[in-house]
Amino acid sequence: MPYTVTPTDLPEVLILEPKVFGDDRGFFFESFNQRDFQQATGLDVHFVQDNHSKSSQGVLRGLHYQIQHPQGKLVRVTQGAVFDVTVDLRCSSPNFGKWVGVELSADNKRQLWVPPGFAHGFVVISELAEFLYKTTDYWYPEHERSLLWCDPTVGVQWPVDGEPKLAAKDTAGKVLAEADCFA
Repeated sequence: MPYTVTPTDLPEVLILEPKVFGDDRGFFFESFNQRDFQQATGLDVHFVQDNHSKSSQGVLRGLHYQIQHPQGKLVRVTQGAVFDVTVDLRCSSPNFGKWVGVELSADNKRQLWVPPGFAHGFVVISELAEFLYKTTDYWYPEHERSLLWCDPTVGVQWPVDGEPKLAAKDTAGKVLAEADCFA
């Protein structure tokens, strides 16, 4: 099996660790294989869009989600390191409002599956980070929402000193009590 799959404290959020072949020349691994992903996770998903971002240390992106056309995301880091966070926004879930955080880095080569119905974000904990993610639906800006990154009800323990660098939409994110959530 080319992946080791580990559930997190939010069982639908999965850590995938690829089988890496390395020697003194470098390394090789399959970052995605549809058949193997489905066999390892039991998920039959279809990715339609790939995104790539580069951010400097202290940049926090998130916590983002689409209230209509929700996206599942398979995320990974190709340079540097991030602390990646997922929050369950499904009102009917016993884990509603709970979060999980995982360090993703170019060194550990971990990937994280973020299911539809969850908010997602990350903060860069290295000097720079390049972040890649595959999505199961297209980006629809009119349906995009931001959960406030520092909502005390959710209580994400971000590994940052002081205020992170934020986009305006993330500064204006809504607290869980006011956020649009999923049934």
